[in-house]
Formats: sequence, C-alpha cells, structure tokens
Amino acid sequence: MRNNIKFFSLLFFLCFAKLYSQDFNKEELSYSEFLGYVKKYHPLVKQANLEVSNAQAKLMVARGGFDPKIEVDYNKKEFKGTEYYSLLNSSFKIPTWYGIEVKAGFDDTDGQYYNPQNRTPEAGLTSLGISVALGQGMFINQRMADVREGKLQIKLSDAERKLKAIAVLYKASEAYFEWRKSFNEAELYKSYLGFASTRFEGVKKLIELGDSPAIDSVEAKITVRNRQLNVENGNLKLAKARLNLSNYLWIENVPVELEDHVKPEQNLIETVEETLKTDAMMVNVETLESHPKIQALETKLSMLEINRKLKANSLLPKVNVGYNYISEPVYFDSFNADDYKFNIDFSIPIFLRKERGSLKLAKLKMQDLKFDIDQQRLELKNKIKAQQTEITSLKKQKEVIDSLVKDYLTMLNSEEKLFSFGESSIFLINSRENNLVSAKLSQIGIENQFYISNAELYKILANPD
Repeated sequence: MRNNIKFFSLLFFLCFAKLYSQDFNKEELSYSEFLGYVKKYHPLVKQANLEVSNAQAKLMVARGGFDPKIEVDYNKKEFKGTEYYSLLNSSFKIPTWYGIEVKAGFDDTDGQYYNPQNRTPEAGLTSLGISVALGQGMFINQRMADVREGKLQIKLSDAERKLKAIAVLYKASEAYFEWRKSFNEAELYKSYLGFASTRFEGVKKLIELGDSPAIDSVEAKITVRNRQLNVENGNLKLAKARLNLSNYLWIENVPVELEDHVKPEQNLIETVEETLKTDAMMVNVETLESHPKIQALETKLSMLEINRKLKANSLLPKVNVGYNYISEPVYFDSFNADDYKFNIDFSIPIFLRKERGSLKLAKLKMQDLKFDIDQQRLELKNKIKAQQTEITSLKKQKEVIDSLVKDYLTMLNSEEKLFSFGESSIFLINSRENNLVSAKLSQIGIENQFYISNAELYKILANPD
C-alpha cells in the first residue's frame, strides 16, 4: 500500500512538473522572460526575501520591551494552626519612552508575624506612581536602543536582500549566456558538417568522372570526420549548459526543464542593455547613495551611532527617582499628599574607566566603518567605469569581428568559384572554411563576453528592480 502511495505521488509530481514545463517549451525563451521567472519563482530569491521578515520579527521582539506587565508576588506561612504571615504584592507596570515607568499596585498583609514595614490597612493598600531615570537611561536606554536598531535592521535587511537577489540573477544570467553560446556553437558545427558532407559527396563524383585526383577524397573525408567530432563535442556542451540553466527554472515550488527544441533569444545583442538597464548613458557613477551596499554600510553606521550614544550615556550617574501615592481603596477618591512612598537610587563609578573605554571602542568602530564606506564608494565608482570601458571595447571588437567574418566568407565564396573552374583545390577550400569557422567562433565568444560584461555591470550596480 505504501509503495502504491509513493508511486502515485511520484507520478503526480512528474505530471505537475510536465504541465508547468510547457511555459518553457515554446520555440524561443527570451532573456528578459527568463529573468522574470528567476525573480518570481527561484527559491534563493524567495530566501533572500525572508531577510526582511526576519528583521520585522526582531523589531517586534524589541518593542516587547515596552509591553505593559502584570506582576503578582504572594507568600504565605502557616504552622500548627497559626498563620505566621500572608503577603500579597501586585503591580501593573507600563514602561514608556525616555526611562519613565508608570506603576499601579495593590498590597495586602495579614498574619501574626511579619515585618512591620509591610503592614497594611484591613482593606489593603493601593498605590499609583511613576519612576524616572534622571541620569543614565533618561535620553537613551537599552530598550530604546533595541527598538531603534530594530527599525534600522529592516532597512539593512532590505539592502542585503537586494544583494543576495542580485547574486542569484547574475549566476542565472551566466547560465543563460553559456546556454546561448553553446547553442550557437552547436548550430555552427552542424551547418559546416553539412557543407563538408556535401563537398565530400561532390568530390567523390568528380573522382569517378576523372576530374579530380583521388587524394581529394581523403582530404574531404578528414574534414568531415573533424566536423563530426566538433558536432558531438558541441552537443555535449549544449546538453550540460541546458541542464545548468534548468537549475534556475522554477514555477511555484516545481523545478522544470527545457525541451531540446527550445532556442535562446537570437537578437539578444539588441535587448540585453535595455533588459539589464546597463546603458552607459543611463549610469551615473557619481550617484551611489541608493546602492544597496552603500545603504547597508550607512545603516550599520547608524546602528553604531546608537551604540555610541548608549555608551556615552553610561558616563552619567545612575539616578532613579520614584514617587507613589498610597491610599486605602475606599479612600482613593480623596487625595492626601502626605500619604506616599518615595525612593531615590544614586550610584556612579569613581574612575569610569570601563565606561570611557567602551565609548572609545564604539567611536573607533564608527571611524573604521567610515573608512570602509569611503573605500567602497571609490571601488564601486572605479568598477563601474572599468566595466563601462570594457563594454565599449567589446562593442568595437564586435564590429571588427563582424567585418572579419564577412571578409572570410567572401574569400571562401571566391575559392569555391575558382574550384568550380578547376583553378583551386579542396585543401584551399578547407583552409578558407576553417578560417571562417574560427572567426565565427570568435564572434560568438566576443558576443558572449559582451553579455557577461553587461551582467557584471548589472551586478555592480545592484539594482534588481
């Protein structure tokens, strides 16, 4: 029975995956469409989004430090029929901002043996008052610092989410570009295998007619065998690239795979900069304040500033003052200023070495991070400029290689005409064709470098939206 359940579960999963895979099995999967699927469905992108949820949960924990609190302390002792004491101390506390706490309480004492200072009227004793920190904790305390850091943590987590999402999109882009490169190389090898096979058959007919030496068939056959090896190797690379690309293809929680007939976008050279928003005219290297990495560092600096203020606050003496109006419950409606409890707590270290040392360390951490921010700004600017220079250079290289491919094609066509007139040889044709194939492979390689360079710039700019 259990095996049957497993079998049907597996069958359902496979059918489910097959149904979803139809979205990827069109004639062409464009690069922008591919990135859209990765942004929406890839598990690592979803995992990056959890950073913000985690920060929101931490903020909730920090705000819990200001939650009202009910406290009840009840002690009773009875021995051999004698009630020694029955002590009830209950309170309702409301912590507020700036070290002020509002407190309402009710105390009741009974028995024969108890501390006289705990004695209360028959109906008990109510109290209402506040306690105020006039030194440490007045302007900032640990609870206030936790809430402020919690709010900053949400901003920090959003910046880190963007950086993690960018890393996934960059890896996905590399996989797409490698798939496109492998696809174009495999198609190139197939085309020229067909040319070589056709030429081989033609040479054999010429040999039969006595219009070509027999050695030409060996030359043509060697070319066919080499092209067959190239095709097999190209198909292997394409299969591996397709599987690597499938690592980034998900719909909901279901991984899908591409069918063999699906092709990459062929006019990618015209759309890649628009898709990645890496047009050199659109990128201003002087404006980096919105960069997630800079935002993350600036947020960390703000968090360190909160810590510095907390350490500076520890240099103040501890002065806690409390006032509570007390009354019997039945008389609480009439105020008597002479009924109260008052307390004051004061303490301060003589040398403050621990406090001064902690403050100095906090300042040094901030200075260290400021240096890091300045260095990161400079590095980002230089990386962007370097990447823009590389993209410009690759555009020029693309123009040169396109011209070179055109010239090699002209030379090959000319050589084939000469061969038809009996003024050339298979060796020269193969030489011309090999040069053309090498040039086209270089053309595919330079295009791929151009795409990867744009993805690198996209990664540096770190703008996933």
